[in-house]
Amino acid sequence: MTKDRGTYYITTPIYYPSANLHVGHTYCTVMADAMARFKRLQGYDVMFLTGTDEHGQKIQTIADAAGKSPQEYVDGIVAGVKELWAAMEISYDDFIRTTEERHKSRVQEIFRRLYDKGDIYRGVYEGWYCAPCESFWTDVQLVGGNCPDCGRPVERAKEDAYFFKLSEYADRLLALYEERPEFLEPETRRNEMTQFIKQGLDDLCISRSSFDWGVPVPIEEGQVIYVWLDALSNYITALGWPELGAGESEAAGAVEENSDKYRKYWPADVHLVGKEIVRFHSVIWPAMLMSLGEPLPKQIRGHGWLLLDGGKLSKSKLMEKNSGADGAAASRNIVDPVELIERYGVDALKYFLLREYTFGQDGQYQLDTLLHRMNSDLANDLGNLLSRTTGMNGKYFDGVIARPVSYSGSIAANPSGGVDGIPPGAPDVDRALITLALGVAVRVEGHMDRFEFNRALEAIWEFISRSNKYIDETEPWALAKDEGGRGRLGEVLYNLAESLRIVSVLIQPFLHWSSEKIREQLGLDPTDVEWGGARAFGLVGEYRTVKGDNLFPRIDIEKELAAIEAGE
Repeated sequence: MTKDRGTYYITTPIYYPSANLHVGHTYCTVMADAMARFKRLQGYDVMFLTGTDEHGQKIQTIADAAGKSPQEYVDGIVAGVKELWAAMEISYDDFIRTTEERHKSRVQEIFRRLYDKGDIYRGVYEGWYCAPCESFWTDVQLVGGNCPDCGRPVERAKEDAYFFKLSEYADRLLALYEERPEFLEPETRRNEMTQFIKQGLDDLCISRSSFDWGVPVPIEEGQVIYVWLDALSNYITALGWPELGAGESEAAGAVEENSDKYRKYWPADVHLVGKEIVRFHSVIWPAMLMSLGEPLPKQIRGHGWLLLDGGKLSKSKLMEKNSGADGAAASRNIVDPVELIERYGVDALKYFLLREYTFGQDGQYQLDTLLHRMNSDLANDLGNLLSRTTGMNGKYFDGVIARPVSYSGSIAANPSGGVDGIPPGAPDVDRALITLALGVAVRVEGHMDRFEFNRALEAIWEFISRSNKYIDETEPWALAKDEGGRGRLGEVLYNLAESLRIVSVLIQPFLHWSSEKIREQLGLDPTDVEWGGARAFGLVGEYRTVKGDNLFPRIDIEKELAAIEAGE
């Protein structure tokens, strides 16, 4: 068994259910899922949280237009979100909804504690409001008279409200970035937030009285708690903090172990968020926790956007695509993740999202790039390696291949980075393959520690390509023609089977369906996977392989794009 390495708590943002999610939301959640699966494989006790942020004026307006109550409206959208995460096989441990009693009652308690601390006061808000972003702005912050985040028009607002004394935490936030630079990554985001704070922080409006779809302010009727105090608190309310009295706990539907979850998992190891909400997570959230006297999360990581036709991928683009509003050019770019999964499979979509983009940077989304990745990396490289290996083993050894006698035991990487246990007389081509095989896990670990998903996959595919090259170098088909070469043929095919076994471990966090299929064709338990298995070569005494279907059939890209454009 893999040694227990402690806890690991990772979160996605809680998504705003104003409409169905698009592939951009899938990007963030797939990254979080890959990291959660990786940490579990390493032996961590993982808590992976996602959910939905369901209150606010925008939801109320959309629901009214649809002739539904806000709760009815969000219930329908959230059902779709959960169906999407099920289709994506997202391995979350909890799904928090801000309309749940377990959340609302604790948000009210957080409000009370901040108020009792003296960090909340009543006042009047007057300024510019962006309904889509649920954000208030000053005259100076507007860009061309519009919202600086989304570029949409803003409206003048004036109403009674409660405020959080955010301005008093500016110095502590700057000290946080200075003393713990790893708190906010990548560095570009940290520099942006440093400059934002140095320009001066205003106190934060945390309640509204112009609509009623929200958590009621516990000390005044007619006020609802405004989005960011409500939404950001989800990361701790889902863990059962703050603890409530017996009556409140029962009303909230709290379970007994909830309070233990907070002590076990908090502080979070990483909040994974889009760059557009880094400011709220790295400024407002730590200031709130400082006021509450609670530990800060260990890290905030802000990823970039997927771009479509030069602009940020948005829910409106998904709706335009579904209605055909943006014409033939957009019809060749599917942005609905459900349709992508139905056409190409969940692993193809996950691989594309994790391999194509560099964390923290924006990237252009193009369907034909996904299709090229499927053909080159998945079909040609990984699929062919499995097909050729199982096919030759079936043809030459009836699917049964044993560990070579020269392998006295498993070959392992040593602490200095070298490899121990390779038979002294092993050919150079075997040495090269085994040495590379046993170095990949360490490289993947380093990349994953830095959220470099694309580079982790590059390292794995370098090994896959080397394994394919090994077939060409050793020419098993030529060895099979010579009875005297049968022993060497067995060594070659065993080395390929072991390489595929290691690949099945390495890709499990990213492509768990493909990992299981590879192990099934190798005759191994598809779910008995431990990260330590990628650090040894020669673990399996005997393989009984079965040639199965191709993991990833090749696609005629032009025909596929033409079919999509034709609506097929």
